[in-house]
Amino acid sequence: MIGRELIVGVTGGIAAYKTAALVSRLVQAGAGVSVVMTASATRLVGPKTFEALTGRPVALETFAERGHPHIELADRGELLCVAPATANLLAKAAWGLADDLLSTTLLSFAGPVVLAPAMNTKMWAKAAVQRNVRQLREDGMVLIEPEEGYLSCGARGPGRMAAPDKIFQVIAEILASGPAAS
Repeated sequence: MIGRELIVGVTGGIAAYKTAALVSRLVQAGAGVSVVMTASATRLVGPKTFEALTGRPVALETFAERGHPHIELADRGELLCVAPATANLLAKAAWGLADDLLSTTLLSFAGPVVLAPAMNTKMWAKAAVQRNVRQLREDGMVLIEPEEGYLSCGARGPGRMAAPDKIFQVIAEILASGPAAS
């Protein structure tokens, strides 16, 4: 992964704390990582955590004094991973909605997209969520199934974000199969 440029989106699921381990592993493998956080994500993990891990500022604002942050991020990255991907993010991505920096970057991004869903078991089983998952797969996005286990709400079942090591492996495999950006 040395020299590869990645974008990691972080949404407002409690699993956002696991994304710090993923980002750390990507950086240690030699990747340049730009993190984009939703406002909800910042309530769970501070942007300073990701800034310390990446050595880069975290992208938070949709609008900038100059330029177009979503286009600049999309043009820079070779792969975009959203972990955790909440039901809200899955719906936005499936329907092409863009109302914050992460969703506008996702809509602008032309490379491979990896989504690691995380949510309550009942939410994951909902017909609307499963319809969005099918649409995203049909659109060519890679979805890493959530794992079964104990959830922060006290329920047990599918919904836990995949382990950071598993997400890392999927990213590594995708990058290994495609050329590095020039």
